[in-house]
Amino acid sequence: MNIPNSALPRIVIIGGGFAGLALARKLKDKEVQVVLLDKHNYHTFQPLLYQVATGGLEAGSIAYPIRKVIQEYDDVYFRLTNVEEIDTENQKIKAEIGDLSYDYLVIATGSKTNYFGNKEIERNSMSMKTIPQSLNIRSLILENFEQAVLTTDIAEQNSLINFVLVGGGPTGVELAGALAEMKKAILQKDYPDLDIAKMEINLIQSGDRILNTMSEDSSQAAEKFLISLGVKIWKNVRVTNYDGRTITTNSDLTFETATVIWTAGVQGAVVAGLDGDSLVEKVERIRVNKFNQVVGYDNIFAIGDIASMETEAYPQGHPMMAQPAMQQGKLLGENIIKLIRKQPMEAFEYNDKGAMATIGRNKAVVDLPKYHFSGVFAWFVWMFVHLFSLIGFKNKAVVFLNWVYNYIRFDREGRLIIRPYKKKSFTTFTSDEV
Repeated sequence: MNIPNSALPRIVIIGGGFAGLALARKLKDKEVQVVLLDKHNYHTFQPLLYQVATGGLEAGSIAYPIRKVIQEYDDVYFRLTNVEEIDTENQKIKAEIGDLSYDYLVIATGSKTNYFGNKEIERNSMSMKTIPQSLNIRSLILENFEQAVLTTDIAEQNSLINFVLVGGGPTGVELAGALAEMKKAILQKDYPDLDIAKMEINLIQSGDRILNTMSEDSSQAAEKFLISLGVKIWKNVRVTNYDGRTITTNSDLTFETATVIWTAGVQGAVVAGLDGDSLVEKVERIRVNKFNQVVGYDNIFAIGDIASMETEAYPQGHPMMAQPAMQQGKLLGENIIKLIRKQPMEAFEYNDKGAMATIGRNKAVVDLPKYHFSGVFAWFVWMFVHLFSLIGFKNKAVVFLNWVYNYIRFDREGRLIIRPYKKKSFTTFTSDEV
């Protein structure tokens, strides 16, 4: 990989997401050599992917070059590659561009969409974990409407403008709200020759309430907001299959749709090579101790979504969100230096700062440790937190100006088909290929 030899300990970080970047920043100006690896040369602000998918923001507004983050850091290197395997015995990683030895390895590979083993759903539905996937969703939505104005087959037309979102978590709820606002304020103007009133937005949740990781008050408020926007919510319904045209469920309920967006689950993006005892089955997360050390290894760590730290408060690991990832990254930066200096490390304790979700214009829900609120004030809180969390002044300014313009004009000018998208139909297709 053409990394200079160094007498300093080499820390290799796999992944430039929230956890990986938090760690790299914490190691700035420390007496170590840091190598950051990622298959993209940019960091993605994933909470706003749904706005890219629905034309509210352009992709560049929520992406930031990794090299720009670390360009003033001494002895910190970035390489664009996909890591294929970890050779724990020889302390090196094997990547597409070559091998690299490490003294300390940190796995911060994040998560990917979990289809729970259903290959046909995986093949025919859309996922939204990356910027390319969000752009594909945007193209598919707009292409479906362009196709709908051409067809005289009413059933086909209804299928093209019928959207089904599977999963009632924050991503599904926010995406449903954004689509509903497009229906209300934009699509009827763009497509006057279509009966937009027939457009359906269906949100399917397998449990008995949406936003089930938030408070019941927030869940009920979000459901009320969505229903007021015309979203149909189907609770206690589990999708069993989707063949590209028809959704079947565990009941008599079926849906005819050309667009299914799957937000029903995530699992860790595991790198091959670790001992099987280190992995949590089904969710594919890596077991770590209270210092984020991978079980069975002293110099390999995992942080963020990929890490499963089982505690009394979080018996299934911390929530797969940005806050635990950043907090783990920051503390691990301090702990690795302590480990090098043979000092005792500090155990990780998650500081839950709350959760939030936006359902649309002036509609959001916020859970803080002691307070729950919804409505206009919650919406402003949501906007402020997300603006503050973006990397880079330009990104903050562009997103803010876009939001102000969209608020005043009731518009989303990012509804552009930059690159046409066609679904792949062969059986070897996976979500990571889109």
